[in-house]
Amino acid sequence: MKKFLLLTMVFSLFGCAEMQQVMNQFPQTDGTGFLDISGGLKEALNNGISKQVTKLTATDGFYKNEAVKILLPEELRKVDAGLRSIGLSSLADEGLKVLNRAAEDAVKEATPIFINAVTSMSFADARGILMGNESSATNYLQNSTSTALYGKFNPVIKNSFTKVGADKVWTNIITKYNSIPLVNKVNPDLTDYVTNQAMNGVFKMVAVEEKNIRTNLSSRTSVLLQRVFALQDKKI
Repeated sequence: MKKFLLLTMVFSLFGCAEMQQVMNQFPQTDGTGFLDISGGLKEALNNGISKQVTKLTATDGFYKNEAVKILLPEELRKVDAGLRSIGLSSLADEGLKVLNRAAEDAVKEATPIFINAVTSMSFADARGILMGNESSATNYLQNSTSTALYGKFNPVIKNSFTKVGADKVWTNIITKYNSIPLVNKVNPDLTDYVTNQAMNGVFKMVAVEEKNIRTNLSSRTSVLLQRVFALQDKKI
């Protein structure tokens, strides 16, 4: 009787045709009713964090990875050019390198933040994400967590600036540039800039793993991933 009432409620919410379509696409599993779509997507995201984001924490993880390397913001490109014009190319090179070093160090400390950010998904969200494009799960994570992540990640970046000496290097760079005659003085917020760039790098690497799982069967390293993404394979 209880099962009958439950089915009646579900049909009233979704409608007969829609419910039948859902039941056809999401096979049942023992003890749980429907396949754990959100669980599979969260596993995919966690794999992206554990397998791909960790690459960013190594020395040159940002600096020598062209996909995520942090370049100078537009307002500092004139600083770079100005230093090189007065024979301080090595200082300009060091300035770019320490920005990437700060990101590498910060991601190492902040990885648990990203793991905890893989929050619960509704049934509708999970189904839409699964049947979406090759980075739908990553986009969902980025859109739903970026504000909160920034608040947690920004102080980590600030601490990393001090830890790797980026604050001293850039104080020296800005001081020397601002002392050049006739230049417009600059005072950039590099902590904010590197925070955003580091977060973008993290999400790019998560997207790499999501694409692998969606397109490469050998990347589906658990039964859950195999069953969930098999549904995506059939969406055509």
